[in-house]
Amino acid sequence: MSANSDRARLLITCPEKPGIISAVTSVLTDHHANIVKFDQHTTDPQDGVFFMRIEFELDDYEGSYEKLTEDIHVITEEYPMDWHLSSKKKRKRMAIFVSKMDHCLMELIWRWRSNELPVDIPMVISNHADLKDEVESHGIPYHHIPITKETKGQAEQQALELLEGKVDFIVLARYMQILSPNFVSQFPDQIINIHHSFLPAFVGANPYARAFNRGVKLIGATAHFVTNDLDEGPIIHQDVKQVDHRYTVEDLKTSGRHVERSVLAQAVSWQLEDRITVHGNKTIVFT
Repeated sequence: MSANSDRARLLITCPEKPGIISAVTSVLTDHHANIVKFDQHTTDPQDGVFFMRIEFELDDYEGSYEKLTEDIHVITEEYPMDWHLSSKKKRKRMAIFVSKMDHCLMELIWRWRSNELPVDIPMVISNHADLKDEVESHGIPYHHIPITKETKGQAEQQALELLEGKVDFIVLARYMQILSPNFVSQFPDQIINIHHSFLPAFVGANPYARAFNRGVKLIGATAHFVTNDLDEGPIIHQDVKQVDHRYTVEDLKTSGRHVERSVLAQAVSWQLEDRITVHGNKTIVFT
């Protein structure tokens, strides 16, 4: 491949049917694509749902994109499918919502600054002003939108106006507000939350205190997509850390923060690399 070659990714979800792999790869071959990564999964080889992720290179992605899109549309006449085609040249745009705790926010910013997360961050939105100076020192716009029970609807509308047309997905980096169904509906499968427990255990508030009272020997964190059911959305990534009876609630919180940071960063990385497909209340993650 030439030095100007571009790498693209194709995600496909469709009913299981013989020939789908051949049909898709034939189209890519017709466009002189060099397939560099290929992953697939089926829920049932006979009557299930088929998932596929293909990463490939083209000498002229921009010049080939329109014709490639047309040829994929032709395939859908025989193989009804949901599909998504993206290029690494087009960086995704991520908004971050945060409250007062900065550990997950700063983990994302550190990885963004080192280009470990190749993403644009057009804004950080918070219901508190505490982190404004720290965020703006990195050249990222910070929007303080206070929220009370009486102003929640107005505050969400203000956030939606800021976000409109400017982001591809949202990350809740310990944002301690519950989003309304109206807000969530604007970003289906596009809002990633980090919950400070190993779901489905300890859903909701104060999970570390409840874990301490329960005498757990493992604590964890869960990155998941946001739905209207609190902490019930499709799980993207989880991890745990072993603890023992010597840990206080504060010890659990301190250890948990390390897990939260790594779990959230990994989930965001997979989102940027188009490795996640939502299927019902589960995710298919091609790692």
